[in-house]
Amino acid sequence: MKTDEQLRKLAALTSVVLISAAEALAQENRPQSIRRIVISIPDRSLAVIDSGRVVRVYPTAVGASSTPSPSGSYHIIQRIPNPTWYTKGRVVPPGKSNPLGTRWIGLSVKGYGIHGTNNPTSIGHNASHGCIRMRNHDVEELFELVAIGDAVELYSERTAELENIFGPVQAVQAIKGGMAAGQ
Repeated sequence: MKTDEQLRKLAALTSVVLISAAEALAQENRPQSIRRIVISIPDRSLAVIDSGRVVRVYPTAVGASSTPSPSGSYHIIQRIPNPTWYTKGRVVPPGKSNPLGTRWIGLSVKGYGIHGTNNPTSIGHNASHGCIRMRNHDVEELFELVAIGDAVELYSERTAELENIFGPVQAVQAIKGGMAAGQ
């Protein structure tokens, strides 16, 4: 026969197991984001992928060699329309002189995001302080396509998946060259 102390311990252990099982089941049933943002740093391009299908591809500016964009897997943690830019002792309110442009999409890597720009000629170049820059009209469109929690993958080297998304390196370079000539 079990003592009262043994019964209390057994009840506590049973409760912990049941709570853990319920939490695991809840996480399995939580809808997972099927939208991914894939960024090729060497191609200076961003793709929105939904349910495995490329929805849209945008040209970007990425980090300069002295301030490279971080590679890795992150997720969206902020969406801010008409952001204010804060930098060493300076505050730039929303408007034409704001380096963040018209939208900020903050990533789970501190200090980095996808944003617009007040310098659209930087698009297609390694020109940012590590963030992913887009033309304002492009980032406004992207802003409407993404949500908090969406996956963001930044690649510093070409992969087979990037070739499937963005095309062969030569084609990407030819398109970018034509873009630069047409800007």
